[in-house]
Amino acid sequence: MTLDPVASNPEYYKVVFENERVRVLEYSDQPGDKTTPHQHPDSIMYTLSAFRRRLVSGDVVREVELEAGAVGWLPAQGHHGENIGGTPTHILFVELKETAPDTAGFEAARVGGIGPQPS
Repeated sequence: MTLDPVASNPEYYKVVFENERVRVLEYSDQPGDKTTPHQHPDSIMYTLSAFRRRLVSGDVVREVELEAGAVGWLPAQGHHGENIGGTPTHILFVELKETAPDTAGFEAARVGGIGPQPS
């Protein structure tokens, strides 16, 4: 069984952009819809609609309610979910394909004064 949400839940997730560094997923569902277990790498979530969901990760159950336009960082995780609200869910996920960069050489890579300044 694959834990890639696009393969395990294709009725809800679709790839809208992908390159060697990121994959952007669009997620849409209706009240009462449930996903099967799947995983996400480190991601940024942008909500296109307000929604209420129940998320289950192992023995941990959380209910979340978000407004349209919310943006947040999501660390890598596995879960399954259910739309427990009265409105459709519509979200964009920007999934990172890389691990956190090694910043040791960052100073040498600064361009035009952008980036941290030496102390």
